[in-house]
Amino acid sequence: MSINAIIVTGYGINADAELADAFKMAGAVPRRAHAADLLADPAQLASCSILAFPGGFSFGDHLGSGLVLANLFRSRMAAELKAFVAGGGLVLGICNGFQTLVKAGFLPDLDGNGQPSVALVHNDHGRFVDDWVGVRFEPASRCVWTAGLEPRLLPIRHGEGRFVADDATLGRLEANGLVALRYDGRNPNGSVHDIAGICDPTGRILGLMPHPEASIHPDTHPARRRPGRQLLGLDLFRAAVRWLEANNPA
Repeated sequence: MSINAIIVTGYGINADAELADAFKMAGAVPRRAHAADLLADPAQLASCSILAFPGGFSFGDHLGSGLVLANLFRSRMAAELKAFVAGGGLVLGICNGFQTLVKAGFLPDLDGNGQPSVALVHNDHGRFVDDWVGVRFEPASRCVWTAGLEPRLLPIRHGEGRFVADDATLGRLEANGLVALRYDGRNPNGSVHDIAGICDPTGRILGLMPHPEASIHPDTHPARRRPGRQLLGLDLFRAAVRWLEANNPA
């Protein structure tokens, strides 16, 4: 069975090639599609099992990180994306892609009404951060992308990555297993509850600030010279491919 992935590109997105490489190494068949072409022809979703929003600076972040891209997808493709997920498709948003999914109301979408209920705002220290941080994956999360993954280091690079939500929303995220991963040991941006990524109630839409697609080769790992095997971000993509293979048999 071929697992096809569409990688959204264009308008300042700049991590699409890395993300395509990650999916290819994980066993999927990636195709990069310009956002304008996808919005003009949402029927392209029928040709894939994964839709991914990479990191970068879509529309220059001039009106807010991911905001313009979010408004485009929310106004022109919300119904198609909802149907795609309901049919078993997986969606991923990394960094700017996470910001896009949140501002479009696709994450966490607790009530199924597509209304934004959480936010990703400026880091609490007011600086852009480019580093590697520890993350741990929540074993109780319903997220299919992160199931069974062990803690590891992942790279981050963002200026607006601080996850915030009101107490009631946080309580629902925690109680329903929608927190997929947290910063482990050091919180680089002030996110509440150390939240680094969340999923929707289906477990099939994941958004995260760390960049797993920038951790697919052992030689790039900061602990590459230490003894033992270093866990990579590539495992997240492999987990998604395995889930699709198991749940969508040929």
